[in-house]
Amino acid sequence: MFDLSEAEIERYSRHIILPELGGAGQQKLKQASVLVVGAGGLGSPALLYLTAAGVGRIGVIEDDVVDLTNLQRQVLHGTSDVGRPKVVSASETMKQLNPHVQIDVYNQRLTKENIFDIIEKYDVIVDGVDNFPTRYLLNDACVMKQKTLVEGGILRFMGLIMSIRGGETACYRCVFEDPPPPGAVPSCAEAGVLGAVAGVVGTMQATEVLKILTGFGQPLYDRLLQFDAEELRFHEVKARRNPKCPVCGEDPSITELIEYEYTCETQTPLADAGGD
Repeated sequence: MFDLSEAEIERYSRHIILPELGGAGQQKLKQASVLVVGAGGLGSPALLYLTAAGVGRIGVIEDDVVDLTNLQRQVLHGTSDVGRPKVVSASETMKQLNPHVQIDVYNQRLTKENIFDIIEKYDVIVDGVDNFPTRYLLNDACVMKQKTLVEGGILRFMGLIMSIRGGETACYRCVFEDPPPPGAVPSCAEAGVLGAVAGVVGTMQATEVLKILTGFGQPLYDRLLQFDAEELRFHEVKARRNPKCPVCGEDPSITELIEYEYTCETQTPLADAGGD
């Protein structure tokens, strides 16, 4: 059922000749499913590379439309897409890039009412959101359902990425337990972001997904990788699982999903995907 066609073997030939991946790894990608939450700054490069890599089924969920200010970093979309739903623009670009990939489109916001039904359909979840409520909601749901989540965030010239195996490794709340109070941090529009930083971090998220799905390399479990574009440096920080974490700890206080009030604010590089 998942055998590669001659056209696919030719398309993915540069993957297949890698001993660490090979034909077996490419078949694993074809069998796999990935959900990307957000089709903005991080979602754009992640979706492009996952589509090009031949992941068999890719879901994209986003309720926003393309704005002219997005085009400085959201490379899935073009000038003619301004005003159109991002999921529509994204799916068209993805289909043009690789017709062998099945694309699931969700033109809606992820909420506590729909999140379990959506994420349970996918092997790996990619966080490309731009707000705290959805980020914490996604982390908590993935922990509760033991889903693998690839986190990423950008702000100004900085980026962060980490991978989470729900219920087994450090989660987002192990590092940032609660969202900051409203007004405590600058807004997305005020902070700014270098567009190319989104490309770097989103591409690293796609790389993490490909490693997780095929089993080569060491994913960023229990590790935060920080990228500084000004200095062009990477810095790794250990992220230990917190036994007192309110969602994945030994005695969790959060046993039901929480939907915080929506604000367009950022806390740290890991908190903003530059989607807006």
